[in-house]
Amino acid sequence: MTQDNGELDSLVRKRIRALRVAQGWSLEELAARAKVSQSTLSRIENGRRRLALDQLVTLARALDTSLDQLVETASDDVVISPMIDSAHGLMRWPVKGDPGMSVVRQRMTEPPPDNPSRMRAHPGREWLVVLSGTAVLLLGHRRFRVETNQAAEFPTMLPHAIGAEGGPCEILGIFDRDARRGHQRDSNPYEPDASPT
Repeated sequence: MTQDNGELDSLVRKRIRALRVAQGWSLEELAARAKVSQSTLSRIENGRRRLALDQLVTLARALDTSLDQLVETASDDVVISPMIDSAHGLMRWPVKGDPGMSVVRQRMTEPPPDNPSRMRAHPGREWLVVLSGTAVLLLGHRRFRVETNQAAEFPTMLPHAIGAEGGPCEILGIFDRDARRGHQRDSNPYEPDASPT
């Protein structure tokens, strides 16, 4: 579905107002931050003034967002179906907002490796949320228990490994572009690197 200019214009005006209200700012406060008059801002929000690119850039900056996000159009492909790797018990979703990121859902049954040489390190950052059970995150020389509904975030330059504790656990892992690249050698992002050293 494509939006015509009138729909986009209306959407941008609604976003400006919604972002202002979400910040708890009055027209006067946002106008001062954007260095425009309060009446100009009011007319922009109410559709009585033409949207000018230079004002949109200024308003986006004042609202702590980008021009791209302010004028982004809605897409029909809101729902994303996972790619399923049943051999490794993985479901993987690409993150459309940042094509370099990916989300992986995995059921783990084994504890993390005892051998520190089997831990991996690579550029990037990872986040994980435990959906059920208890996970163990080995991070350098430290050991963390991550229980159901808890999350962990860590830089992947630290040697790390993840496993289950006391029975199966299910986790949702989020990988930034660099972390995803670091794991692309293996089809299972949480298994230690099995390639010879």
